[in-house]
Amino acid sequence: VGVEPVAAASRSKPLYIWAHALPNMRRVVRQSKFRHVFGQAVKNDQCYDDIRVSRVTWDSSFCAVNPKFVALIIEASGGGAFLVLPLHKTGRIDKAYPTVCGHTGPVLDIDWCPHNDHVIASGSEDCTVMVWQIPENGLVTSMSEPLVVLEGHSKRVGIITWHPTARNVLLSAGCDNQIYIWNAGTGEAMIRLEDMHPDVIFNVTWNRNGSLICTACKDKTIRVIDPRKEAIVAEKEKAHEGARPMRAIFLADGNVLTTGFSRMSERQLALWNTDNMEEPMTVNEMDTSNGVLLPFYDPDTSIVYLCGKGDSSIRYFEITDEAPYVHFLSTFATKEPQRGMGYMPKRGLDVNKCEIARFYKLHERKCEPIVMTVPRKSDLFQDDLYPDTSGPDAALEAEEWFDGKNGDPILISLKNGYVQGKHREFKVVKKNILDSKVTKNSENSSPANNTGKCIKINS
Repeated sequence: VGVEPVAAASRSKPLYIWAHALPNMRRVVRQSKFRHVFGQAVKNDQCYDDIRVSRVTWDSSFCAVNPKFVALIIEASGGGAFLVLPLHKTGRIDKAYPTVCGHTGPVLDIDWCPHNDHVIASGSEDCTVMVWQIPENGLVTSMSEPLVVLEGHSKRVGIITWHPTARNVLLSAGCDNQIYIWNAGTGEAMIRLEDMHPDVIFNVTWNRNGSLICTACKDKTIRVIDPRKEAIVAEKEKAHEGARPMRAIFLADGNVLTTGFSRMSERQLALWNTDNMEEPMTVNEMDTSNGVLLPFYDPDTSIVYLCGKGDSSIRYFEITDEAPYVHFLSTFATKEPQRGMGYMPKRGLDVNKCEIARFYKLHERKCEPIVMTVPRKSDLFQDDLYPDTSGPDAALEAEEWFDGKNGDPILISLKNGYVQGKHREFKVVKKNILDSKVTKNSENSSPANNTGKCIKINS
């Protein structure tokens, strides 16, 4: 297995002890099927070229991807805009290519609906959240009319994230330090979390079934919140002592993984048990770069990918149940720094090539896909790499979730590759404005006042 020289003052030659002669000696290399994961950038003709990526100073990923489209926040004069490109639309993108351009201020964050590959939400400096439906084959003309505008924040909206299992439930967080949870199907703000965060919220993520959220805040505190009870379930002050932004995400087992900075400005990765957040389960210190580490987590393989803004590399780690819990796998390095990063859902990957992750790296003027692969000799479906994964069907309707129900993700098999389902229409049922003026005990209210107005959106 290996040899180790043992120096001895009385010897002129070193003495070698063979490791296999010591049966109780611990193996140096940990067994893992992901040890040899390697990344590879695609060829130039498969990149998206001549894109003016947004220069706004905000630490979001600027890119969102699903199995049909890639969306990128771009520079726009006189408002905010983002591009939506079909995945196959590679090569040079014409300057006149249509955009989604309804915001009056720069777009800060975008997120595809996990239950409808044609619906995307955007948050902007104009304090609004907008929900858009993209046509089947992409944009033909620029789109300025959203399906619904969600208004409530008093400052810019920098965080957008859809509920993982309930249809049409959308969370937004703004620089007013408030979190809204909307029913996008009716345009209503159903939950408003205020007075929980004294400073700017850096990020918000849902847990696997969407019953809890986790937030990282500028006050250096990580909070686990039950949004329907409007209660903080667990929190940790000074999770990372550095002043630069933190990130926190839920893992599949309910633990929380955070990235941040130490007092000495070293970048850190930490793991926390939400039942006891006094001390971290483990802390890994990495380097002294100053870019914010954006974590992307794959619950199927328990791999976390860390993409630093301004870095030219992607580090990846495997999370296990046994100490030291976080195991470094490898680093994918390039020459060019990344401005942002998109992450493809598992159902959009090529299982025939043993692809376990695909990133869309933003440069200053282009978007470059990066493929992560596990090398295998067999051409057969690798079921150990592809357990059943979250599919596009919602487990709950919005009303059920707001009423207190929970639902785990509905899983699908990738054995025969992901097959696109029927294109679903997104319906917005807007409440009649008179509803708010009609009291529940009013006997004279006409039935017309209590019926919603249905706006049907054609595909």
